[in-house]
Amino acid sequence: MKRDRIIVMITGAGAPGAPGIIKSLRHNGEREIEIIGVDVDDQFSSGMGMVDFFYKIGTPDREMDFLRQIFEIAIKHSVQVIIPLVTQELFVFSKHRAMFSEKKINLLVSDFEPLQIANDKFKLMTFCKDNKIPVPEFYRVRSFEEFNTALNLLSYPDKTICFKPPVSNGLRGFRIMTRPGKVDKMDLFLNQKPNNVYLDFEEFTHIVNSSSYFPELLVMEFLEGEEYSVDVLANKGSCIEVVPRSRDKIKMGISFSGTLKNDQKIVEYSKEIVEGLGLHGNIGFQFIKDRDGVPKIIESNPRVQGTIVFNTAAGFNMVYNAVKLAMNEEIPKHTIKWGMKMIRYWEEVYLYNGEVIRI
Repeated sequence: MKRDRIIVMITGAGAPGAPGIIKSLRHNGEREIEIIGVDVDDQFSSGMGMVDFFYKIGTPDREMDFLRQIFEIAIKHSVQVIIPLVTQELFVFSKHRAMFSEKKINLLVSDFEPLQIANDKFKLMTFCKDNKIPVPEFYRVRSFEEFNTALNLLSYPDKTICFKPPVSNGLRGFRIMTRPGKVDKMDLFLNQKPNNVYLDFEEFTHIVNSSSYFPELLVMEFLEGEEYSVDVLANKGSCIEVVPRSRDKIKMGISFSGTLKNDQKIVEYSKEIVEGLGLHGNIGFQFIKDRDGVPKIIESNPRVQGTIVFNTAAGFNMVYNAVKLAMNEEIPKHTIKWGMKMIRYWEEVYLYNGEVIRI
């Protein structure tokens, strides 16, 4: 049955996962969707040529300017649903949900308080630990002395550890610390691209001594098992669908190959987190299995994840169904093609005088 057209805005239209998200919105099988794309970059945004209208906007750190721009564009195009792809923007939208609701603009964003927990790795892992959801051993540190204490508690250097700021995106600030001599530095220098995440205690000490401050860090045991991303569609704390996928090949923190796996433990833990926090819309989680095969939560992305297009191919268009959820439409019955594999590759977008050139 053909349905009425919907007008949707996506922010962060230049994000690596934006093309797949746009494709998912286009290929929904029910209706035409007009897509308004916005991004801070109007020179190198991959989504520019894939949306119907594109606008350059400011950053969310200038909150009121950002809101004004988004609101004016949304009103101009009679936008019905906004899907933020940028983590920082979630909090701005959540705080000012009422101004959009007054104009019947639906935001696919969780409430502010759940976002504060879901987006902070320390708060999330503390919540999970308190609710008997498996987590790696972890410690929050705010000084070099506390960092050293955490290393001792985690049995470094006998065991490998890792650390990252509690609030960060992608691989920013993430490092793996191994026993001195365990990693072949010459091999890293000659054979690996210069974006490796390994360092030893001496190197980190040098970084700390050359800086005027010590950042807040989450220090934890390093898990070497299979890594999973999980896509969830949630309706105010109730899970509509949970789809785990193994991250078989990762480049720069982005999945380039994966397999859909119906791991019931991961599904169960994801549901418990969503229900416990009351999350809403498209939500992402990441788990890594320990040596005993126990999946342990390491972080959440309380927004659309870039590889969500995988689910579209597998039988459940999670992005489009989130739009249907926002429009109070019934979510259709579906079957997931468990075991499906995905291989991602680079694809170019050519723009000339504002038009897309296809070859």
